[in-house]
Amino acid sequence: MKYLARLTGTICIILLALQANASRIYIPMNAEEQANHLKAYGIAYAALEKKIDVDWLLNYEGGSFAMIQTEYIERLCKLRGVSYQIISDAQYGGIVNKISDPDYNGDIIKLEKLPKIAVYTPKGMQPWDDAVTLVLTYAEIPYDEVYDDEVLQDKLPEYDWLHLHHEDFTGQYGKFWAAYRNAAWFQDDVKRNEAIAARNGYKKVSKLKLAVAQKIQAFVAGGGYLFAMCSATDSYDIALAAQNTDICEVPFDGDPADPNAQNKLDFTQSFAFKDFILSRNPYEYEFSSIDATQTRGSMVQMETDYFTLFTFSAKFDPVPTMLCQNHTTTVKGFMGQTTAFRNEVLKTNVLIMGECKPANESRYIHGEFGKGTWTFYGGHDPEDYQHAIGDPPTDLSLHPNSPGYRLVLNNVLFPAAKKKPRKT
Repeated sequence: MKYLARLTGTICIILLALQANASRIYIPMNAEEQANHLKAYGIAYAALEKKIDVDWLLNYEGGSFAMIQTEYIERLCKLRGVSYQIISDAQYGGIVNKISDPDYNGDIIKLEKLPKIAVYTPKGMQPWDDAVTLVLTYAEIPYDEVYDDEVLQDKLPEYDWLHLHHEDFTGQYGKFWAAYRNAAWFQDDVKRNEAIAARNGYKKVSKLKLAVAQKIQAFVAGGGYLFAMCSATDSYDIALAAQNTDICEVPFDGDPADPNAQNKLDFTQSFAFKDFILSRNPYEYEFSSIDATQTRGSMVQMETDYFTLFTFSAKFDPVPTMLCQNHTTTVKGFMGQTTAFRNEVLKTNVLIMGECKPANESRYIHGEFGKGTWTFYGGHDPEDYQHAIGDPPTDLSLHPNSPGYRLVLNNVLFPAAKKKPRKT
């Protein structure tokens, strides 16, 4: 009996010792300790691929990651230049206790579902590059390319997360006609879109793009996660609002726009914007009054162009908290065809997550639709202030700690979260 008791006690001591010596990989995401923030997201994704759950420590050292130690993940961190630490379970318990304190604005979100990612992008070369495609490639996060044919063939339900490439959903070819109508790339783009429209039974590209926009709307309503940047944000909402009228002038579809188009806009169909005024001039490189590129004027110069991320309550508002994780709350601004969103045209249920107060504009917004969510991010390339057609792609190895690109990757991991989104 005494021998049995001693044996039981010895086993307990051994188990406690093993537990104390168990280890976790801890990936800090603050400014001081992380050498490559962008590739750290790829490490989290790689862990999910191996069915290793990842703890996302919201508001703790820049939104750090933790997971059970494995040789595979440790080797990946070394190969990809991602800073990490090996800590014991006891040390990790101390972190958990700190975050669990009701007075600490933090939370732990378990990432356990590998999100399947699609990028809506045209096949073939473009005269510009796409920031999301760039950062997914750099972070080594796999994705599939889809375009109009795949969307109309109902392929979107196969994915969890969809990014909209720099795109024009109104059928006006980005309104590049005035400056680039004689350029070979523009003419090729027109021919390609007209061919896609024809084989799908549409006489106009604007009708094709509307059908695609409505399929994407259904994807979100069914529980999909939508992320868009630059002109894919406002042109998408404009297409939905203009579904009962013709807003394309002669250069774009061969016949005049409806003279009463402005009054026929249905703002109940759009995700984010209302009461905006269309740009009817085919020579103007602008879609509507949603975009703040032309109205910010002297209020915002390149040297002073920053936007501020909002701080949310991690325990009560986990969704916007996840989407805003960063090692700074002040992010350098960057321009695009759609640079930012004028606050006057935002719907009341839109959540502003990043804003430039001097210009009264929002840069980063979010909302719910049906069972899913959408996030719009103004600007084209977070590390190229004024990216022009023909410019070379940004080399992200020169910007491994980009806070602007981190916002994109927050959205990529968002669908992996176990915690259900709450109303905000």
